[in-house]
Amino acid sequence: MKKVNRVKRNEDFQTIFKNGFSSANRQFVVYVNPQQQQDHFRLGLSVSKKLGDAHLRNYIKRCIRHVMMDFDKDQLISQHIDIVIIARKPAATMTFHEMKASLEHVLKLAKVYKHRSK
Repeated sequence: MKKVNRVKRNEDFQTIFKNGFSSANRQFVVYVNPQQQQDHFRLGLSVSKKLGDAHLRNYIKRCIRHVMMDFDKDQLISQHIDIVIIARKPAATMTFHEMKASLEHVLKLAKVYKHRSK
């Protein structure tokens, strides 16, 4: 994932938490903040140390990034958004395909993702 598509600074995270809205399911919490100043979406990830050791946390983050890159640009409602995904405890025991289904579900709840009909 390119640097321009990442939320890295604490100030950016705090702005998204303060000004955005959230949706959640059992495995993930998603904060969404619409931005008009940018022409691309940005993604921030938060995986707590409570979920496991470093290699498990990195695996969860890699899976989330991979799922978000798999979504086509036309599947996201708007390209002008900041998204922060927080992984909850049940995410530590999920497979990649379960994470993908769960992320699709929570992004649909947040009205950020539309399923492309084939």
